[in-house]
Amino acid sequence: MAVNTHEKQQQVEQWEGDVEALRGLVSERAMTGETMLLNMGPHHPSTHGVLRLLLELDGEEIITCLPDIGFLHTGIEKNIESKPYEQAVTLTDRMDYLSPMSNNMVFCLAVEKLGEIDVPERAQTIRVICLELARLASHCVWLGTHALDMGAMSVFLYAFRERERILTMFEMLSGQRMMGSYFRPGGVWRDLAPEFLPALDAFLPVMKEKIEDYSVLLTNNPIWRDRTMGIGVVEPEDALRMGLSGASLRASGVNWDIRKAMPYSGYEKYEFDVPLGEHGDVYDRFLCRLEEMRQSVRIIQQARGKIPAGAFRSQNRKFVPPPRAELGRSMEAVIHHFKLWTEGFSLPDEEVFTSIESPRGEITCYLHGTGGTKARRVHFKTPSFISIQSLQHIAPGHMIADLIGIIGSMDFVLGDSDR
Repeated sequence: MAVNTHEKQQQVEQWEGDVEALRGLVSERAMTGETMLLNMGPHHPSTHGVLRLLLELDGEEIITCLPDIGFLHTGIEKNIESKPYEQAVTLTDRMDYLSPMSNNMVFCLAVEKLGEIDVPERAQTIRVICLELARLASHCVWLGTHALDMGAMSVFLYAFRERERILTMFEMLSGQRMMGSYFRPGGVWRDLAPEFLPALDAFLPVMKEKIEDYSVLLTNNPIWRDRTMGIGVVEPEDALRMGLSGASLRASGVNWDIRKAMPYSGYEKYEFDVPLGEHGDVYDRFLCRLEEMRQSVRIIQQARGKIPAGAFRSQNRKFVPPPRAELGRSMEAVIHHFKLWTEGFSLPDEEVFTSIESPRGEITCYLHGTGGTKARRVHFKTPSFISIQSLQHIAPGHMIADLIGIIGSMDFVLGDSDR
């Protein structure tokens, strides 16, 4: 069979170009073939999304770890800039798709700050309950998949069992299990469904008990401890230098939680502890998130006990549609409703910045208005993007098997990174 010399020459040139592009990113030993370059992903199950890691290996030891992101890019920020503020809330759901309400929250806070929109106390309390339920649901996914990656299948099944109950409660509120867009500028979409609070009351004691079951299965498990202790250590100064946040930062001993440092939605009214680690390894990140789950239950119990009466959304008709009951008897209400949903409301030509503590860490929103109904610029700084970049500093010196545990312990979501 004849060899196509032209195609062969093209392949050689492409290979030489790839090698030249890697020069300076990997060691010179990789250039001479002494070490091996290996693609991990973009479909490897332990990468927790569509992520590619280019690994340089000496045997099984990682010399270089280069993350390659962008496979899930959907242009969410630019799409938000083309829509009225109220409609843009639905797009924020799709960033961190394991905790959509956190995305709703930081964007709504920015809109409320820019428009000076009031939020009733009842709405703030409902938001806190939902945010902590979202934290529990997200941590259930983290714990289940992290344990599954390390070979502990039972924990995955148990954690997803509890998550199902939380998603069922979200469906009671918004009609959707995940992408509910329940938070809206000025409050929440609608008041609590009649069946929500009984379901919440039944769930909290069960969740509290199940968290202890998770702990019994893993905390003192000798295999788990051997696979996680002393692995992926991040010193406090390195964590701060890399910009880590959330449990990945607090596991290194840095006491920073936005719910405590810069409270929003009334978090200053609740008593809860900020769990800290001592060694900054995979095991400490596990312990911190497990304790966060206990603290979330504690916060929800406090909020449940003092849900005030009153409105669930601002009464400022400039920003909020009229009650449905008015539409049948008031033409002015119909006109206002129509204009608000087709044109939207206007916000000043100014800029604001807000931040909250999502399950993965600090998520911030920069919002610049135009004086009209759409934003000039919207930008989110998300914890997953930073966590992924930190892998190139944490992974070298470890084995490939250790990298699986490190990835799981960082708890990132690729939609949160790529946007």
